[in-house]
Amino acid sequence: MQYAYPLLAIFIWAGNTVITKMSAGAIFPAEIGFYRWLLAGLLFTPFMFKSVIAHWPAIAANLGKIFILGVLGMAVYQSLAYFAASMTTATNMGIILSLMPLMSLAMAIASLGQRLTAGALAGAMLSLIGVLVVVSSGSLATLMEHGLNLGDGLMLIATLAYALYSTLLKKWQLRLPPLVLLYLQVLVAVIVLFPLFAASPKIGPTPQNIPLVLYACLLASMVAPLAWMQAVVRLGPSRTVMFFNLLPLITALIAAVVLREQLAMYHLVGGALTLGGVIVSERWTTVLGRQSRSA
Repeated sequence: MQYAYPLLAIFIWAGNTVITKMSAGAIFPAEIGFYRWLLAGLLFTPFMFKSVIAHWPAIAANLGKIFILGVLGMAVYQSLAYFAASMTTATNMGIILSLMPLMSLAMAIASLGQRLTAGALAGAMLSLIGVLVVVSSGSLATLMEHGLNLGDGLMLIATLAYALYSTLLKKWQLRLPPLVLLYLQVLVAVIVLFPLFAASPKIGPTPQNIPLVLYACLLASMVAPLAWMQAVVRLGPSRTVMFFNLLPLITALIAAVVLREQLAMYHLVGGALTLGGVIVSERWTTVLGRQSRSA
């Protein structure tokens, strides 16, 4: 039963990548990004208002950090994904997103004093090769000649933003209940995204895009984070994060069924290399330079 929580979160987030792709053409990126967080904020507020008041001294002392986390994890990450969706496939998005744990590990080594391991180095090389295979559609010569697809580039920046968000979350360790911190970041996203929403063209709610907004809000923004928090409590952070490795596979399967996206050989090879790199980085924990220092 304890494994149901991380699996539920991963399935919802994988589905949200497909929803993000489906939103292209049905609603403008600035619209769904703003509507998603606005609705989540409205739904959370009746339940969170008293908790915010109770924890206000800690909140006030960390407003700047909360703002940065909300911008990176809620506004920048998902907004860039919505813009990327019109220019790349959901399968590509899922594979690129699977780089996030490895990016977070690299940032932890650089900023948190975590030791560099042989697995981290080897895994980084494997995953980089895997993503290059995917974004080049299996032809590195074509990638060198024409450059990176804009949608894949935006997704890489989005993934980097979320990795930085995860690193700062671990570094700062704000003494706030997870649900309160999530709610405050949702409010930050609403504030930050409003100017972009106001300045952008709008389609408005339609029978076609309302279900997409509801999925992004209710499931991806509320149910999945709560399930992930429960997984961390029950399994611990290190065991929970392993389930993130399933994201590209589940995304590709859902995209194949729902969007009829064709899985090419370069998807399989690139996805396997990327996933393999993440697994190697987590399993091969030999610290580099240990023998030379002991000598």
